[in-house]
Amino acid sequence: DEWLDVTFRDAQGKYDLEALDDVNHILRCHYTGEVGAIDVRVLEHVNLVQKKIGGNREIHIISGFRSPEYNAMLVRAGRRAAKNSLHMQGQAVDLQMPGIHPKVIRQVALELGYGGVGYYPRSKFVHLDSGPFRTW
Repeated sequence: DEWLDVTFRDAQGKYDLEALDDVNHILRCHYTGEVGAIDVRVLEHVNLVQKKIGGNREIHIISGFRSPEYNAMLVRAGRRAAKNSLHMQGQAVDLQMPGIHPKVIRQVALELGYGGVGYYPRSKFVHLDSGPFRTW
């Protein structure tokens, strides 16, 4: 139940470090409260998808940065978390966009051919990361 409306990069491509700090905070591990540095490449990935879908759409983050402790707990619980998840390096987000079916988000991300794109239809979210292009 937190909101952030931020411009993390200006029209000339310069990153706003204060805005990135705000992004890091809101994408912190919700289990431990640990704040990690979110890779700007994953933010750019999300931004590209958002732009291609059209409009300045709201993005709901299911999972951003994960502490190693929280990620290990998810792995132990069999929650489909990777042992060496990119979430622990701040290189992945799981998201939804209200009013946009996750299949549409997935398709747009696949067309971009950038980073990792995972689709979780039961949970109704899409995983985007800044790793090499791959899908699941």
